[in-house]
Amino acid sequence: MIVTGVETESGAVRAGGVVIEHRANRWSVLVLLCFSLLLIAVDATVLHIAVPALTAALEPSAVQLLWIIDVYSLVVAPLLVTFGTLGDRYGRRPFVLAGYVVFGLASLAAAFAWSPGVLIAARAILGVGGAMIMPATLSIIRQVFTDRRERAIALGVWSAVAAAGAAVGPLIGGVLVEHLWWGSVFLINVPLLLVALPLAVRILPPSPRRTGRPWDAPSAALSTFGILALAFGLKEAGYGHSTARGLSLAVFAGGLALLAWFVRRQRRLAFPLLDIGLFRQRCFATGVGCVLTAIFALVGLELMLAQYLQLVLGLTPLQAAVRMLPLMVAAVAGGLAAAHLLRRVGLRASVAGGLALTAVSLTPVLSWGVERHGAMLTACFVGIGFGVEVALLAASDAIMASVPESQAGGAAAIEETAYELGAGLGIAVLGTITTLVYAPALAPVAGVPHRLMGEARQSLASAAHVAGETGGTAGTALMDAARAAFVSALHSAIVVSVVLLSLTALAVAVLIPRRPAPPPMEEPERMPA
Repeated sequence: MIVTGVETESGAVRAGGVVIEHRANRWSVLVLLCFSLLLIAVDATVLHIAVPALTAALEPSAVQLLWIIDVYSLVVAPLLVTFGTLGDRYGRRPFVLAGYVVFGLASLAAAFAWSPGVLIAARAILGVGGAMIMPATLSIIRQVFTDRRERAIALGVWSAVAAAGAAVGPLIGGVLVEHLWWGSVFLINVPLLLVALPLAVRILPPSPRRTGRPWDAPSAALSTFGILALAFGLKEAGYGHSTARGLSLAVFAGGLALLAWFVRRQRRLAFPLLDIGLFRQRCFATGVGCVLTAIFALVGLELMLAQYLQLVLGLTPLQAAVRMLPLMVAAVAGGLAAAHLLRRVGLRASVAGGLALTAVSLTPVLSWGVERHGAMLTACFVGIGFGVEVALLAASDAIMASVPESQAGGAAAIEETAYELGAGLGIAVLGTITTLVYAPALAPVAGVPHRLMGEARQSLASAAHVAGETGGTAGTALMDAARAAFVSALHSAIVVSVVLLSLTALAVAVLIPRRPAPPPMEEPERMPA
């Protein structure tokens, strides 16, 4: 049952003169929405295993490779609030249907991209389609599940699918790359969406239009261009000559200025696009920071470790995906255990403990070289997956418990944005750090021309491509040197992540109470005189 118009005695809803019965198919709606969410979540990480094959085919530079991987999340993040508010204003169903079409066409373009620039553009459009679909999935679930107990079950399923999708992405990518080609990780979306689109037309309910609240287009533009400028500056600042570096820093500063303008504008608007006032709640702000940090470390390092497994340890894409499977299983176990841990040890210990466990689990990587690690690798992945998921779900509880019910939608939008922004910035920052350390660490190799050495310094995947073309003892020596340089760079990224996770865990121990305080009371409605 949905509340889009006048409710009838039978439990149906009259909308636009038509009586619609939705209670009978609410679980079908949930399955369709979770399927939609799964596609979006998988697409954020499915490329991690495909990096070597993609690099060999398209030969992107290091900066282009980072853009290919994380432009999706960087576009989704600022557009989540934009399309979420547009869906509230004009109805959510049209945005889901349009999102399917955009997502499908962009997937088709990405699968057959013939250059890095085309793939970057296709991935950006994929992000637009994902941002059109994702906010509506949560809103429609809240709309069709009117019973609070059923709604809790539905939201739990939604949360599990979101977490599992990102974790299972590398496994799906490994299977597809192993048996087909790198473009198949995108092409698989097309037939799935061809099935989902007519089903969505048939079963998704209409939703009310709230045209009384204005929508602020300048705020949407400021947030989107601010985040993209920030990412561009981070990626480009370490490359090229001093003039290019100066331009990159200027773009980075411009991104910060746009985001500062966005925040200032939200504070002045009567109906802001994003409710910045929520950050006045200490527990809320700390919870959002934890989500950002945990996803930053998880997704950024997942990309680096996927390359480590394939290009340093020599595993096939499918073997690498299987070796990362413990991380996914542990993440699911952490999600199931988080509610129990919250009751037993409290909010503060759950969040801080999850972040601390993740930092401790990453520390052994600092001693790894080019040898295989067996049980230790599995133990580290289990600790990372379990710790991150416990911290995420506990932080989500902190976020939602610190705001009144009337602000739950805005809080959820901010949390979803933190997820995607953390993923995008994690890849941007940790990927840039890795490349900056890797390039100077790769010394010239006898028998490899200067031009090819420059290409090999772009990334480990590029070095593998150059080594394959060079062949002989020179190619073998180049690959050995590139592996050693990449391990040194990986250690640098690990150090940054461990320090960031540890500082966040310490902040949680200081700022978050053991039990969440009750949310602020709702303002009572004033009756007209």
